[in-house]
Amino acid sequence: MTENIAKARIATFNVNSIRARLDNLTDWLTASQPDIVLLQEVKATLDVFPFEALNKVGYHAEVVGQKSYNGVAILSREPVELIRDRLPGDETDAQARWIEARWRGIHLCGLYLPNGNPFPSAKFDYKLDWMRRLHVHLADLMARELPLLAAGDFNLCPEDEDAWDAQAIALDALVQPEVRDLYYAMLNLGLTNALRSRRDAAGLYSYWDYQGAAFDKDQGLLIDHILLSPELADRQLAVGIDRSVRAQPKASDHTPVWVELSL
Repeated sequence: MTENIAKARIATFNVNSIRARLDNLTDWLTASQPDIVLLQEVKATLDVFPFEALNKVGYHAEVVGQKSYNGVAILSREPVELIRDRLPGDETDAQARWIEARWRGIHLCGLYLPNGNPFPSAKFDYKLDWMRRLHVHLADLMARELPLLAAGDFNLCPEDEDAWDAQAIALDALVQPEVRDLYYAMLNLGLTNALRSRRDAAGLYSYWDYQGAAFDKDQGLLIDHILLSPELADRQLAVGIDRSVRAQPKASDHTPVWVELSL
């Protein structure tokens, strides 16, 4: 007999404009019923964020908005405790890329890591600086031995197998050695990439470009990740990617990645 245990499904989803993809998002929420969703690229300020539409399908929202660009949010079936709305380390950074909250004892960090293209450029330098700040903050959180989940669009492929053709994107900021080194420095704090627990993780993608029929050809990238502290990695029950969301009309170029945890 299988013991009944309390569990939660937590997802990350770069929605690529919440107002443009609202029907796609609410359809997926209704079908999948995640407990928590960390959103990126909501591209909306608070005055135009669709709180009411999300509430109608059962979700509260905490939002760090920005007009036309960036923007992150946490959707939840019950309210979360908002802790921080920006990544520490640079008070002059006005880009909306970080949200941090607490829910049922889990410390949630939602992030939209800079793309960094073109490489090399000032944008790439900003990406590296942001990742260094991220490492410092995660190190502080890990030192507290919190049940920590950090998830979002990392805009990086940790391994060549995370790209449909690593050689085709060899000059992209997403695969540069400096970026990968900083990512693995974060893992070395004791974090686990949830999807890596799957034996068939190779060839699973979370992003397909709109150009060149990339989705139809499965020419994708795995750039959306969920990282777990040891306290949560031990409670992981399942993990997956909702690929079908990307196949919908007017879909985001990303699709949700989720993990199921015991509570």
